Amino acid sequence: MFDFLDKYDILGAFWTTVQLTLLSAVGSLIWGTLLAAMRVGPVPLMRGFGTAYVNIVRNIPLTVIILFTSLGLYQTLGVNLGADRTETINFRLAVLGLIVYTSAFVCEALRSGINTVPVGQAEAARAIGLNFTQVLTLVVLPQAFRSVVGPLTNVLIALTKNTTVAAAIGVAEAAFLMKEMIENEAQLLLISAIIAFGFVCLTLPTGLILGWVGKKVAVKR
Repeated sequence: MFDFLDKYDILGAFWTTVQLTLLSAVGSLIWGTLLAAMRVGPVPLMRGFGTAYVNIVRNIPLTVIILFTSLGLYQTLGVNLGADRTETINFRLAVLGLIVYTSAFVCEALRSGINTVPVGQAEAARAIGLNFTQVLTLVVLPQAFRSVVGPLTNVLIALTKNTTVAAAIGVAEAAFLMKEMIENEAQLLLISAIIAFGFVCLTLPTGLILGWVGKKVAVKR
């Protein structure tokens, strides 16, 4: 029953999925944090940009964003992100699209955490001479991150599943391999079960571990 699996690199496909997830998660965390800082910042222009970005991007389907990175950036504008092989270009474009999309949700999760920090702490920090950047990085964000481990875990799990959209531009991750296997083999239910089990193995431990971490670092109020 499982003999046909020897012809396919399932572990390699899931390794590509893991790479997509990790690189996109790091990029989304960085860009999402900057967006959250903009949204709570004192500069109206930056607040407007952050608000507009989040409201627009999170209401655009991820498939549209991923296809735009390939059809718009690469094929139309010639943006190759420093790569010369098609496979590498598609991989990097997929990471870029996932970062653009996921950072909007990271931003909102962090903003909700920022709102849980008592206003008096920020006022006290300003009273001793700290500027906005220092208040945000030294006082507010450390507490905000501790309070939103749970929501950020949900975003990471969603990101892991969203990597399947990268198959639309030819990235050889798990969903791309699943499509190829279904086209070549008459084992629809078995193949679907194997790929589904692979994603469970990726997301379930992530949720359990980060859920435990969230309870350990939660701010006691």
